[in-house]
Amino acid sequence: MNSRVSVFIGIGLIVLAALSRLIPHPMNFAPITAIALFGGFYFDKRIAPVLPLAALVISDSIIGFYDGIAWVYGSFLLVVAIGMFAKKFKSIPVVYGTSLLGSVLFFLITNFAVWKSGIMYSLDWKGLVECYAAGIPFFRNAVIGDLLYVTAIFGIYELSMKLLPKEAASKA
Repeated sequence: MNSRVSVFIGIGLIVLAALSRLIPHPMNFAPITAIALFGGFYFDKRIAPVLPLAALVISDSIIGFYDGIAWVYGSFLLVVAIGMFAKKFKSIPVVYGTSLLGSVLFFLITNFAVWKSGIMYSLDWKGLVECYAAGIPFFRNAVIGDLLYVTAIFGIYELSMKLLPKEAASKA
């Protein structure tokens, strides 16, 4: 992807992600995981982490920052790293598999952080199980949203690369 195209796509994804968190939506139904994964697959390793982090910082500066934010941001950086690793195996099953992996990791990491805070659940095995059980409806939304957004973002990008004239696509 050339630098002009990558800047345009990157800014567009950041704006999409930030806006998606600001408009009414089901909890955990946002394109951040898909954008983190897309960044890992298609962007330079110096730029890829900027996509989800910029979207999060912009929207969190409006929504409000919160306890456990490092766990959330860290989980998305992990998704970027997964995309960077998986890009050499890029295929439809790999893209969907890494999307599901990202959803699972976000669920495990952020629910662990909620439990570890000790605010809502007892700091024992029972509390940990209760915390994960309470997160299942949010996990369902995240998986559905992540798969939908991955389909849209990766699909639109790949389709546009196929539909562009050959010389334009080779420069992208």
